[in-house]
Amino acid sequence: MTGTRKRIAVVILNWNGRFFLESFLPDVVRFSEHEADVVVADNASADDSISWLEKHLPMVRIIRLNTNLGFTGGYNEALKQVDYEFYVLLNSDVRVTENWLIPMLELIDKHPQCAAIQPKICSLNHPDEFEYAGAGGGYIDKYGYPFCRGRIFYSIEKDTSQYNDSLEVFWASGACMFIRSAIFHQLNGFDMHFFAHMEEIDLCWRIQREGMQVWYCGSSAVYHVGGGTLPKNNPRKTYLNFRNNLLMLYKNLPIDLFFRVLIARTILDFTAALTFLIRNGKADFKAVFRAHRDFHKMKHLYKSNRTNTHSTHNQYFNLIFWNSIVIEFYLFRSRKFSDLNKFPQANSGIPKV
Repeated sequence: MTGTRKRIAVVILNWNGRFFLESFLPDVVRFSEHEADVVVADNASADDSISWLEKHLPMVRIIRLNTNLGFTGGYNEALKQVDYEFYVLLNSDVRVTENWLIPMLELIDKHPQCAAIQPKICSLNHPDEFEYAGAGGGYIDKYGYPFCRGRIFYSIEKDTSQYNDSLEVFWASGACMFIRSAIFHQLNGFDMHFFAHMEEIDLCWRIQREGMQVWYCGSSAVYHVGGGTLPKNNPRKTYLNFRNNLLMLYKNLPIDLFFRVLIARTILDFTAALTFLIRNGKADFKAVFRAHRDFHKMKHLYKSNRTNTHSTHNQYFNLIFWNSIVIEFYLFRSRKFSDLNKFPQANSGIPKV
């Protein structure tokens, strides 16, 4: 591809991430140089990330943001300045592998309706296991709870090549998302109100409402530090996950179906809050209640986008698990994706909840 304009920009959002840049960025540059240009968008870091980058990897383009806009705002603002056919949104704590981009590029070229793809995401700390954030491709259940092939809640599968296939999924991980730039901008990117967490699932849902598809590509693999270095009990993370998930459901479900889901979600979420209280103290317990309170404060922001009917493109309903993943996991002890009942086909009209 030498001498021709590259089609792909690998864009990494950085905030005080000198250690991750030093550890992982050289491989990103080395294993992407023939297919992609590499861009680092800096979310107003206070460390020496940028000076290190300028000194050691001068071929990497730097976009400086004046303030920390979070994951959603950081990418939305930076990508206004990146003009390529495709973006790969890549977390700074991901180790890529040789030729990692080629299978995803070939897949998206083969399927014109495909708008976004994720590779197989394994754990850097335990390379024979999948990683929490994306694993072998993402789904949601009928109440909006996300899970993956290779990961249901905190039950993580070993990678034995069982997900080396390529297929359509409901959501692709924001840890490594290959996406058509035109679609990203057509949909106004990530929801700025989310700040962080659940934004990629919401974007993938909106992609499918436009009649496009989201895919998983098992012939490309990356390794993610991710949750392996984060504390399990993080009230801020709990708050954002619960609040943003409710906002996502409100935005994307038909109104009458949403309110049926909300009744069940309220019961399930407050049960989770009591579990947090028993196991972890008050902070996560309070975070769930604040999430529900703030959801009700914020839902007016989306009233103009609400609908009483399904999208004209509702094929993606086949990719929703019309059972409860909570019940499957805790009552029926389903620990692996293969333990789940097969997804029922979408009904004509509004599915039952």
